[in-house]
Amino acid sequence: MKEILVIHYSQTGQLTTILKNMITPIFKEDINVTYYEIKPKKPFDFPWKPDSFYDVFPETFLQIPSEIETPPEEILNKKYDLVVLGYQVWFLTPSIPINSFLKSDFAKKILGDTPVITVVACRNMWLQAQEKVKRLLVNANAKLVGHLAFVDKHINHISVITIEYWMLSGKKDRYLGIFPKPGVSDKDIKEAFKYGPSIKNALLKDDYSSLQKEFKQLGGVIVNPYLIKTDERGNAIFSKWANLIIKKGQSGDPKRVKLLKVFKYYLLFAIWVIAPIVFIVFLLSYLPTRLKRKREKEYFSSVYLKENS
Repeated sequence: MKEILVIHYSQTGQLTTILKNMITPIFKEDINVTYYEIKPKKPFDFPWKPDSFYDVFPETFLQIPSEIETPPEEILNKKYDLVVLGYQVWFLTPSIPINSFLKSDFAKKILGDTPVITVVACRNMWLQAQEKVKRLLVNANAKLVGHLAFVDKHINHISVITIEYWMLSGKKDRYLGIFPKPGVSDKDIKEAFKYGPSIKNALLKDDYSSLQKEFKQLGGVIVNPYLIKTDERGNAIFSKWANLIIKKGQSGDPKRVKLLKVFKYYLLFAIWVIAPIVFIVFLLSYLPTRLKRKREKEYFSSVYLKENS
């Protein structure tokens, strides 16, 4: 009997639905699937309130863990043949619950010397978040064998509007009746099942060497060259902001609240003014740097981690 553990945390339920659709074709007599939902001891509200949404930024980006509930004993005491890890991206970083789990002793016990497939569902920028997940998996002595990225495929500024509407209202519908539905498309969510057979075959053969190649052929991980540099620069800027804000104290401190408001307006300025300029520069430099872009696309769509990363 092969044993699969699906680890997940999803506020909206979108990621959980994707994972269940993906895993459905795997069910058979000699494969058992267990789901484990990470539960923070202090739950995060959904829909978000505007202040609480920005208040988690410094702890999220600096990857400061919070307390989570202990996984059930039957999960801690079982050795799994494969783990599927589903996560969200908050502020270009794995969400606090996922980060907290991956930094825990629970993760080392569950993931140690075990093949892992990561599945991310987010707006569009997941590249540097995945690099952070890769490093955490290495620290847990896990073996990353596959990665799938489910993203909102609408243009950047449209998805900014729709995702904010969804996060603050809790409604995944057409904002004002004219914008597209936020998040991963219904079509992509439903078609997550197409990755199941590849996972099942690799599991039964105990050979994951060609799994990521199959995922890429099925369209499971598409790297946007423009977002590579945007994600890197965003991380560099976020690092400065997060370290500055964290010095102002814990949640609710007046100085921290004031600085978070400044960060909020900076973020809006960056999205609506700086990002279009960066895109123009990207277009102008694309041809001279096309070989570098190709190498970057190959790397970020792989399961490898750079030695100096």
